[in-house]
Amino acid sequence: MFFLRVLLVILIILILLYLLMIQPRIFHKPSRREHVSVLYAHRGLFDNNSDAPENSMAAFRKAVQAGYGIELDVQLSKDGIPVIFHDFTLARVARYEKGQEPADAVRNDDGSLGVKGKVEDYTFEELQNFHLMDSEEKIPTFESFLQMVDGKVPLIVELKIEMTDLSLCPKVDALLRDYKGVYCIESFNPLGVRWYKKNHSEVMRGQLSDWFFRDDPTLYRGPLYFMLTNLWFNFLTRPDFIAYNHKFYYNPSRMICRGLYRNVAAAWTIKSEEELAKAKKHFDIYIFDSFVPKDGPKVLDN
Repeated sequence: MFFLRVLLVILIILILLYLLMIQPRIFHKPSRREHVSVLYAHRGLFDNNSDAPENSMAAFRKAVQAGYGIELDVQLSKDGIPVIFHDFTLARVARYEKGQEPADAVRNDDGSLGVKGKVEDYTFEELQNFHLMDSEEKIPTFESFLQMVDGKVPLIVELKIEMTDLSLCPKVDALLRDYKGVYCIESFNPLGVRWYKKNHSEVMRGQLSDWFFRDDPTLYRGPLYFMLTNLWFNFLTRPDFIAYNHKFYYNPSRMICRGLYRNVAAAWTIKSEEELAKAKKHFDIYIFDSFVPKDGPKVLDN
């Protein structure tokens, strides 16, 4: 009997520790009204087979004209300029000038020749030598993007941070401090979310996550991804929202954050009306691509 009581006490303590680890921000939360029920165009209203590919100014202008919020990705060039690009490597989206592809260009799965290396391997001026997909669009600066949007639609700014280099955070923050529109930040890297917690806590901040080993078991393995999947770094970041792969809405930690702690839940990336209808039951913010929602830029029946 004594042994069972000890086990029960230990179990209760472990449950309490778990709830404390995944606890998001509870007090002094920023307003979430401008973001809840909003539909965000993932990397703009893009079509990679058109003249408005992902994370291009053309795709962003289309989203602004249609009234959709925008989710975008920011990282640093070699000379420290915040630029908008999703992958750390360039090959999938960036192209050389036609006829000027070097012998060591990267051949993508679709047969296209992509630019070798990472964004951080090139200065901003050098990056301007490349095109986005087969369009004439170039990799834009975050500053020029903010000037174009000019507060017309809300933004979700994803900080692309590899490992522990947080030099992106103060540079992005410096531009956003002068920006008058509605925005929030998010990152897969908890260190980036924690940077905002420590340095600009009034900004709405989000932890991006996924059920990593279910999404791609060959790539995402080990204790780090287990902790990220289950939001165990929330005790360091105290996020205002969790942005989770909508396919895995049933992740227990995500559900506890939304249900018990009333934390805002963002869904990524919704690719059809059917997926959007299902996500409305489990999320409060919706990031989409590959289709244009029929009801427009805001969910009214949430």
